[in-house]
Amino acid sequence: MTYRVRHVVYRPFSIVYFLILLFSTFFILLFLSFLVPILVKGLKIPPIIAIFIFFSSLMGSHINIPIFHIESKHPVVAFREIRIFGITWIVPSFDWGVRRTIVAVNLGGAIIPSIVSLYLLVYNIPVYEISPISTYIKILVALIAISYIINRITRVVPGFGIAVPGIIPPVVTSIVSVVLCFIPPISNPTVIAYISGTFGTLIGADLLNLNKIPRVGARIVSIGGAGTFDGIYLTGLIAAALTLIMT
Repeated sequence: MTYRVRHVVYRPFSIVYFLILLFSTFFILLFLSFLVPILVKGLKIPPIIAIFIFFSSLMGSHINIPIFHIESKHPVVAFREIRIFGITWIVPSFDWGVRRTIVAVNLGGAIIPSIVSLYLLVYNIPVYEISPISTYIKILVALIAISYIINRITRVVPGFGIAVPGIIPPVVTSIVSVVLCFIPPISNPTVIAYISGTFGTLIGADLLNLNKIPRVGARIVSIGGAGTFDGIYLTGLIAAALTLIMT
């Protein structure tokens, strides 16, 4: 069966989970008032833009933009009634059907964090880092390590999508970033954490598992959405704080 994609707004998780993340954000911004200074000092982003990034990421978590679809075969069991001499028989039939899974990209969990990360890579590092090349190398090492770790703990949940424990990406990112930042010449750990955590989660949880999409059995799978969004969102929100606390 074929169908046309008419909407890009899709709710990957319940409103309750959305409210939990929303109130968590207010809580962190209210009681951990050092967060915005951390972003201004660590990522060199103006306070208003920093707040806009996090809240737009949260609101954008409900928006998925379809990019392509994957078709896979799956068994179909059908039943039909046959009436013979007044007796009704239920006869099963087996066949193979084609399932079309839409692969979309999440606005809040993939597009916005990627844009911020690219900005840091292209503008922030060359301007503010003592040794841009050294920082790039550290980010690459962190990216490989985080992608591998996240990929190992990622699970394919049939009917739902690709899931990763939300708290693990920021914790792993913070530890790896702190270790690497102290290797001479010293680099900004917040920049390493944000970039490697964002791209590492996207690569390890989503991109490296694209071949497993047919096993999901869902009509839509979102890159950076559903079970991956919280990992990326919390990575940006918590990794920066944890990194500077640990340093």
